[in-house]
Amino acid sequence: MKDRRPGVRERWDEQRLAALQTDRLPGWYATRRRRRTLVGAMCTALGLLWVDTGVSWRLAPSDTAMITNFVILAVVLAILFPAIVLLNTATRGTTSLRERQLDERQIGERLRAYTIAHRLTLWLLVAATVVVLNTGSGRDAHVPYAAIVLAAISLFMTHMLLPLLVAGWRLPDPPPDEDDDEQRENGATRNGAEDGNTGGGGAPT
Repeated sequence: MKDRRPGVRERWDEQRLAALQTDRLPGWYATRRRRRTLVGAMCTALGLLWVDTGVSWRLAPSDTAMITNFVILAVVLAILFPAIVLLNTATRGTTSLRERQLDERQIGERLRAYTIAHRLTLWLLVAATVVVLNTGSGRDAHVPYAAIVLAAISLFMTHMLLPLLVAGWRLPDPPPDEDDDEQRENGATRNGAEDGNTGGGGAPT
């Protein structure tokens, strides 16, 4: 009986797993501070999406609104795509891979990230509902179609990326390597011995 060849989905999962295990530009996410900087950049990009929604709400349809939309969207894309790739690599696909491809620690982090993200999404929906209810009503109330589309895109992107943002923010630095510690201790011991020999090696009287 021949072995079943992996399908397209299995091959895709394997390729994604292998890609996320390969460090790309590790200097951008090697420390917690740098990972949180990436999270801050992504939050700024998501905030710009919501600002773009507000601009369309107030100014659309107009040339000013259209130009502003294109500029903001270009900035958002330039920030989001590199940051998503780097944070996914830093977290080793904790929020993007299939659960069967994760270990127990990653599954636990995934559950915590999704739990926190869902709470944040709930508060965001409450805030958005309050804003909409306070913008006026009646026959004279009008919401441009562009604003509705951008609001849906902003909500979708925020909902999809919040787990990754939470996971990247919470990810701790790895413990120091024992070999590196031993090398530092051996180097300090050798330096101390050399200093002692230099200090006690004066000419006899």
